[in-house]
Amino acid sequence: MDFDLSPKMRVILEMINEFVERELMPLEHEYLHRPWEEVEPKLAAKREMVKQMELWAPLHAKEHGGMGLDLVEYGLVCEALARTPTGVYVFGCQAPDAGNIEILMKYGTPEQKERYLEPLIAGRIRSCFSMTEVDQPGSNPVMMDTTAVKEGGDYVINGHKWYTSSADGSQFAIVMAVTNPEAKPHLRASMIIVPTDTPGFNLVRNIPVMGHSGGGWHSHAEILYQSCRVPQANLLGPEGHGFVIAQERLGPGRIHHCMRWIGICNRSLELMCQRALTRASAPGRKLADEQIIQAWIAESAAEMRAARLMVLNCAWLIENKGVKEARQDISLIKFYTAGVMQRVVDRALQVHGGLGMTDDTVLASFYRFERAARIYDGVDEVHKVSVAKRILKEFAAERGIQ
Repeated sequence: MDFDLSPKMRVILEMINEFVERELMPLEHEYLHRPWEEVEPKLAAKREMVKQMELWAPLHAKEHGGMGLDLVEYGLVCEALARTPTGVYVFGCQAPDAGNIEILMKYGTPEQKERYLEPLIAGRIRSCFSMTEVDQPGSNPVMMDTTAVKEGGDYVINGHKWYTSSADGSQFAIVMAVTNPEAKPHLRASMIIVPTDTPGFNLVRNIPVMGHSGGGWHSHAEILYQSCRVPQANLLGPEGHGFVIAQERLGPGRIHHCMRWIGICNRSLELMCQRALTRASAPGRKLADEQIIQAWIAESAAEMRAARLMVLNCAWLIENKGVKEARQDISLIKFYTAGVMQRVVDRALQVHGGLGMTDDTVLASFYRFERAARIYDGVDEVHKVSVAKRILKEFAAERGIQ
């Protein structure tokens, strides 16, 4: 792949980095200390500024009001935006909306696109994605208890979900539910649009994540579906293809996550260096003079560089050869980049000492919310086993080993 940035991308990234530093980083203290409903109006004003700069929705097609960047270009944008927690939200490319938009673009009917897709891309509404269940392993999405049973022209949905991210304040959910229980495991579940004001859609609570319940977009909800009735016209794609659609969503989605994690690493390394150069460790010495700190900085830089190159290469593979050809690379970047991020954030927090444990810097927030990177979208261990099995199978075939 060509590692040289086009003139267009140079300008875009310069504009984004300047906006992040000038407009968004100063809002971090409020974001970390005040309720979402108090911060959201200020973020809404920043969103309007982004639209005026023609930087809105970088991932999505121009005909829908986005910038129409390809996956590699968007990965670079994700890296720049992730230096601050609200970056992806302010630029209209936040999860889970970004993934839901991709599903609606590919599988939505004209009516679904008019009602849900257009206002979602424009940022007038938010959505959530409801797949993970309380009593089933999230690492095996074919194991699902939530059902959608046909009655007349409707689906009646019953089930118990959690980690339905951003449900608080969202206008609709895309729900994974079993519609074809007698089919093969990978063809049992479907994706169905459920407006959140539908009777039977019950938001039980925002789940405290390491003690922080969050609110609005920055939250993870527990949902009870109790005889929740929606028209069968709310089905997305063919019935029984929920797993297939989810896999299509997750491939490029992992590029988004991984480049966002690298952006978090970049900010953490910046803070680490700033602290090391300004904090005394002894009379006449600063933390930057200590060899252990120097080692942490060097190790972080090396791991970040390796992860970044892996992710951009994977994005290039998806863009040029498709998700199927990049399956192994997708698993590799998911567990490797998540691990790099955790180590870099941990080192940065350690360099900050007691200050790092507080919300006076953004590091504690990174540590608290991004630890889940090794769990969601498939736990690290599942990805490692998958990669190892594929490598062993290919090796055995090449050497004729039975």
